[in-house]
Formats: sequence, structure tokens, C-alpha cells
Amino acid sequence: MSTMVITSGGGKKVNAEYRGFTIETDQSERNGGEGSAPEPFMLFLASIGTCAGIYVYSFCQERGIPTDNIRILQKHEKRPEGKGIGKITIEIEVPTDFPEKYRPVLIKSANLCAVKKHIQNAPEFDVVTTVAGE
Repeated sequence: MSTMVITSGGGKKVNAEYRGFTIETDQSERNGGEGSAPEPFMLFLASIGTCAGIYVYSFCQERGIPTDNIRILQKHEKRPEGKGIGKITIEIEVPTDFPEKYRPVLIKSANLCAVKKHIQNAPEFDVVTTVAGE
């Protein structure tokens, strides 16, 4: 089992410590924070696009295809009832000289994203309280 330690950073700031990294979050000023770091939901969304990105860029790098002019645009659509996200579209924007034969493979590469797979096959959540030191 892996453990991530979540601690208060004061005010509306909450930090996550994992594998030697500290990931800082804050709420926007509108939500009572200082806006000094991304909100947790923003990091969640970014994890989807960056996860797809590592597969897309790795595919190109392994084949010597320059990645300078490749961008991934992630678009979010709200649910019809207005709360939450109903659809996420990942658009891989390639330059005009990008090899046509690799375009479908880029889509397959992006679909290997572990974050996306975990959303589609959601883990079970358990929330419990414990007393420190026991």
C-alpha cells in the first residue's frame, strides 16, 4: 500500500507529500483562499491532459518526430444539469508535416493514460478516522 500524506498549509492551502515531492494547493480568492497555487480540481484535470501528453510525446520521441509544434488541447463540457463535467475532449494538434500514418496511433497512445483508465474503472473509496499513535 502506498501512502500520501496530506497536511494543512494554513488558510485554505492543503499540501500533499508523496515520493519526495510536495504538491501545494490553494483555493481561489473567490473561494476564500489566496490563489497562490492551483485548486485540487484543477490538478485533477491537469493530470488527465499531462498523462495523455506523456504517452503522445514519448511516442514521437521514440520515432525521432519533433514535438515542438505538437500541442494537446483539453476541453471540458459541463453536464447538462450544470454541475460537474460531462465530457472531456483531448485534441492532439499536430503540424502540417506530421506523418499522416501516425495520427491514429497518437490517439491510441493518448488512450493509454493511466489517469483516464482509473476514471473509467473507478477505485473504491474508503474514508475513515484514526487516532494518531494508536
